[in-house]
Amino acid sequence: MAAIAADRVFAVADRDGLFHVQRKDAIELAGPAGVGDRVEGLRRVALVGRQVGAVHTGFALCSLESSGFVATHVHSTEQSFYVLVGEPVVTVDGRPYQLAANDCGLVPVGVEHAWRNESTKPALWLEMNAPAPRISGPPDTFWTGPPAPAGECRPPDIRDPRTRTFFRLTTGEMDVDNLKAGAPVDAPTVSASMATALLAYSGIAVKMLIDQRLGAVLHTMFMVEYQPGGVAQPHDHPLEETYYMLEGEVEATADGNVFTLGPGDVFWTGVGCVHSFHNRSAGRVRWLETQSPQPPANHSYRFNRDWDYLDRQVVKAEPTGDP
Repeated sequence: MAAIAADRVFAVADRDGLFHVQRKDAIELAGPAGVGDRVEGLRRVALVGRQVGAVHTGFALCSLESSGFVATHVHSTEQSFYVLVGEPVVTVDGRPYQLAANDCGLVPVGVEHAWRNESTKPALWLEMNAPAPRISGPPDTFWTGPPAPAGECRPPDIRDPRTRTFFRLTTGEMDVDNLKAGAPVDAPTVSASMATALLAYSGIAVKMLIDQRLGAVLHTMFMVEYQPGGVAQPHDHPLEETYYMLEGEVEATADGNVFTLGPGDVFWTGVGCVHSFHNRSAGRVRWLETQSPQPPANHSYRFNRDWDYLDRQVVKAEPTGDP
């Protein structure tokens, strides 16, 4: 395998697939062009999209300054968000919600929404669109109203069915030890469902955030945590994946290339790109991950080792000697 310098920004295409890595230090947010007075204080950067070869994934980092706003609009794409820092207010279908770090939510196709920041500090969030927004041709964002008015608002009540498109990742929900000890059941943060359970395997923990239960149909979003020694063997998918690193460092591979990912780095794999992860450190590793389109009911993972095993069995079964 080929090692890749840690400070490079690159996109590589080969006969097996496509992948893209962007380092934190190379990410620069900028004000959007062509929006006039519909936006104030917003800075944004597209991390994954058609510019790197993605078809189903539009992944961006957004920042909104104090007193900033994004006027009411709709998308012809399905959108979700995950708040990293700050307390932005999102208005969905005319109802404002006060968000905080680790809040996330879904904005279905064609649903009116707006953003504002009434706090004294900037807000920072990740944004996912499926399919990837266009970079030419007809627009996929349509401005439908003025900025949402400032005023009283409350955090989304995650258990209220009327706010079922929101989700909150609370402290300790990624802790595998809670599975052993038994989590409290008297005050769940979401309606009871196996879909919200923490899945743990091979030193890996996965917590679903945005999926069908919230109404998503074009993509999923989830949190991933690797314990020391956690490993996902080489595999590929019939879908695109994006990984935004939040904590720790992990060794990753993509189509024969080896590199280390750290906080703030972005990694994307296209359909058919063989990739893997291995936490060789003494600490945990955490990242936010998206998949688009949503995984099929079967065959969403293709592990090299399974087909290598079959190949070996077939070779063993071949007759030997002269015909």
